[in-house]
Amino acid sequence: MSIFEKLKAISQQSQEPAGPVEYIIAGLGNPGTKYENTRHNVGFMAVDTLAQEKSFDIKKLKFKSLYADVTIASKHCLVMKPTTFMNNSGEAVAEAARFYKIKPENIIVIFDDISLDVGNMRIRRKGSDGGHNGIKSIIMHLNSDKFPRIKLGVGKKPHPDYDLKDWVLSDFKRDDIAKLKDVCAKSCDALELIMCGDIDKAMNKYN
Repeated sequence: MSIFEKLKAISQQSQEPAGPVEYIIAGLGNPGTKYENTRHNVGFMAVDTLAQEKSFDIKKLKFKSLYADVTIASKHCLVMKPTTFMNNSGEAVAEAARFYKIKPENIIVIFDDISLDVGNMRIRRKGSDGGHNGIKSIIMHLNSDKFPRIKLGVGKKPHPDYDLKDWVLSDFKRDDIAKLKDVCAKSCDALELIMCGDIDKAMNKYN
């Protein structure tokens, strides 16, 4: 085992969670390589960035999701990537929430927002689905809209007549990659602030 592999193993051991799950972090997207670089999958990209920063893998399978069971910001967290496809994201999130008895206020959802430019982020304590089918599904299955969410900009449609489905399922442009990496890293910082009870600070810093 190389020194780098040893350091990663030590880091992973230090993150082994203790006690009950306190938070669910759900990044939204569609499963499969066909969709991995599309605008709709920026939620997956954000939690993958979190996994890379914290040295863990999102590869266990349960709750209709790929998930990781880790400690982040001293909180025991379930990090999820639903495998239900976007429109049924609520099935996965609600199943995990019921199993661990997690209240909506402790479920943080990261997803794409076409009203924001690429590289921009907006944090909300709660709210309507805003026309986003993944959030609509989560609200329906939780029977609550009182969960914090981190919206990551994917850009507006090129023109009003452009089909919305085609737009969100289109790939990001090469010029967007640096902005994406930056905002995904910022979303990880925002997550930790929210879990530490500093959502106002996160909103003031990133909105």
